[in-house]
Amino acid sequence: MTALANIATLYRDRETLPFRTRLLATFGAVAALHIAAVVLLVAGSATAGAPLALGLVLTAYVAGVKHSYDWDHIAAIDNSTRKFVAQRKDPVSVGFAFSLGHSSVVVLAGLLVVAGAAVIGQFMEDGTTGNHVLGLIGSGVSGLFLLAMGLFNGSAFVRASQVYRSARGGAAIREEDLESTGFVARLLSKPLSAVQRPRNIYVIGFLFGLGFDTATTIGLLVVTTAASLAGVSPLALMALPLAFTAAMTLCDTVNGVAMMRMYRSAIHNPQRRLGFNAVVTGISALSALFIAAVTLGGFANAAFDLGDPLTTWLGKLDLGEAGLLLVAAFIGVWALTAARNRLQREG
Repeated sequence: MTALANIATLYRDRETLPFRTRLLATFGAVAALHIAAVVLLVAGSATAGAPLALGLVLTAYVAGVKHSYDWDHIAAIDNSTRKFVAQRKDPVSVGFAFSLGHSSVVVLAGLLVVAGAAVIGQFMEDGTTGNHVLGLIGSGVSGLFLLAMGLFNGSAFVRASQVYRSARGGAAIREEDLESTGFVARLLSKPLSAVQRPRNIYVIGFLFGLGFDTATTIGLLVVTTAASLAGVSPLALMALPLAFTAAMTLCDTVNGVAMMRMYRSAIHNPQRRLGFNAVVTGISALSALFIAAVTLGGFANAAFDLGDPLTTWLGKLDLGEAGLLLVAAFIGVWALTAARNRLQREG
């Protein structure tokens, strides 16, 4: 009991651990997921069907990588990370927590498929009541969350832009001048009060995933179903959603840590990075608001059976690889800022 109590205390107080320790623990958890997927694959392939199982697991892994760069993933992780960094926190596990929550839905669905639960087919098949209800829950939660984060960081962008103009006029800048203190920030403080630590993002990620919202997720479950009919062992079948989870958590964790470092350098060095902070915050806020508009438009169209051209178009809009464009935008801004600072130092 004492050991369990010590573990529980450590879990509650892990934010007080050194930054490097928390970073290593987060990536250690990602590595453990990879090892678990390999162990299940090896154990399940010991009997028969090894080439088929290996090919399916690699397919699931690639699908996890691709899924991590969906625009809603990037927007949710980046905007949440910016909020935590602005609160003087080092949120090393935002991407991991969101991705783990999102992929938990896939793992649970995979378990049901392996167990032979026919009910999962009702949620996978487009047009069924189960699929419709879960889709509404997933899109409603993701749309509202991204709307709240977009408005919160949008108010921070307005504040950073005002401070930037003051700085160009010669005014002294303090870190607290960049804090979002306007009406929107006060309005959203209560709805966002539940999101105090990176682990709270797990629930958000889980609710995001309820809609089986992308072709990669549905495709993975279909592949798992087909593989079970082809005689692949249950252990190897469970390696599929676990490989998907391992890949997605790896990419989302790297994205979250990279954005944390980017925002830390922007927010905590206001004299040097003020323009950079404003631009990056603006991109995050704009992306969240755009995805919220698309998601909520599709939600309204599906929930109320609307026939207007706007929500119908939003409901059918496929952003495809747009998440990669968002990542490229952040990298481009960072590279331009780094080059500009280097030129200034050399000049």
